[in-house]
Amino acid sequence: MGQEKTGREQIINEYHLSVEPLLRFIPWLEQHAGEMGRVMYGEQGISENSLSFPVYDPTLMQFIKEAGQSSLMDRNYAYVYSRNHLKSHEDERALIKKADWKTWHHLKGILSWYVLGGRVKAALWSEGVKACVYLLILMRMRDVAEALENQMAMEQL
Repeated sequence: MGQEKTGREQIINEYHLSVEPLLRFIPWLEQHAGEMGRVMYGEQGISENSLSFPVYDPTLMQFIKEAGQSSLMDRNYAYVYSRNHLKSHEDERALIKKADWKTWHHLKGILSWYVLGGRVKAALWSEGVKACVYLLILMRMRDVAEALENQMAMEQL
């Protein structure tokens, strides 16, 4: 029971330190759900010898920066995908939906897949917006932390 309580307290602390600052991005993520979060510079009126490149939304880049510097990043995110046989966005959404405080690391792993993986394959950053993964993870983390806080408050009564 002592380790369980410590684990729950760690999640609540991580929520307050790392997740709460990211919650301010929820309105933007809701507004841009299903969109790419980037535009291709040079698609209109550029000569055929020029190269077009993506220009990411500044709000998305701020979210990526803050999430990437938080304690939510798990460098072993690939294990979450291999152990849970995640192959599609539907698989990710199902795992996010059933996550609780005991599987908090699953949420961190999926978030890390998009944020850290985007450093190698930048298309992942916009894919996280389009597939609503960032939004779902933040909302689930908020719900789990609030439920934990309520549960711990009831135990103290």
